Amino acid sequence: MIQTPAFPDRWNIRTARLIADTFSSRVWKVTCGDGSIAVVKDLKPFDDVDDELRGAHLLAWRNGVGLVRLIDQDGHRMLIEYAGERHLTDVLDAQGDAAATDIAADIIVRLHTPGAHPAPPQLQPLAERYEALFTKAKQDRAAGIDSIYVQAAELAQRLLDTVSDVRPLHGDLHHENILEGPRGWLAIDPKGVLGEPGFDAANLFFNPLERDDLCLDPERIGRMAGQLAQAMQQDPRRLLDHAFAYGCLSAAWHHEDGNAADENRELAVASAVREVRKRF
Repeated sequence: MIQTPAFPDRWNIRTARLIADTFSSRVWKVTCGDGSIAVVKDLKPFDDVDDELRGAHLLAWRNGVGLVRLIDQDGHRMLIEYAGERHLTDVLDAQGDAAATDIAADIIVRLHTPGAHPAPPQLQPLAERYEALFTKAKQDRAAGIDSIYVQAAELAQRLLDTVSDVRPLHGDLHHENILEGPRGWLAIDPKGVLGEPGFDAANLFFNPLERDDLCLDPERIGRMAGQLAQAMQQDPRRLLDHAFAYGCLSAAWHHEDGNAADENRELAVASAVREVRKRF
C-alpha cells in the first residue's frame, strides 16, 4: 500500500486519495482546509523529470487560460487546480468524433492566445524535442536505409526551417489530457514546448490510442485536419505534415524503449496520415 506523503503545511491538505500512479508521477486528489478540491502531482525521480518541470512553467505562465492553474509548487510536487473527471473520450463516445474534435480545437485556440508576459525561458524548443527522430534517421542513413524515419526527419526539418509563428505549446495534447470540470474544458499535463502551433494538433490524430478504427480512417484524418485548420487558422496540409512527423517521433521514442508493438502502431497511423496528405 502506498503511503500518503507529507504535503507542505501551507497547502492545508485534510484528505488525499491516490488516483493515478504512472512511471513519472503519483497523482493525489486532495481536499484542502477550506473544503476545495485540488490535485497534487508528485513527480518520481525518473530520467526525464525536466519534461514535467517544464510543464509546470507553462502552467504558471498560462495562469488558467486553457490549462488548469498551478496553485503552488514545492520542489517536484505541484498543487494543481482540479480539472474534473469527464474526459474528451466521453464526448467522443456519446456525441461522436467531430464533437470531440471541436472541443479540442477550442482548447488549442485558447492555449495559443498571447500571454501577459514573455514566454518562460525553460520551454523546450521544438527542434530539441525532435531529437529522438533525428537520431533514428541518422542511424538509418548510416546503414543505407531510406526509412520512414529518414523521410519524417527531412519533413520535420523543413517544418522547422520554414516556421513563421512560434508560440508556447502544450506539447502532448490528446483526448485523455482534456477534461471538463467547474471551469469547463481544460487541458492538463503539458510538456512545455516552444514551436509552431500546428505541433499541438498532431497528437490528436493518433488518439484515442485504443481507437485505431478512427486513427487509421482516411475520412476521419481528413475531416479532423479540416476542423482543426479552420479553428486554428492554419493550412490543413501543414497540420498533416506536423502529424506525420510527430507520429514518427513518437515511434522513435518507442523504438528507444524497445516497444515494437507501439512503434509499429504509431508508424501505421503516420503512414495513413501521409496518404491523406497526398490528396490535399
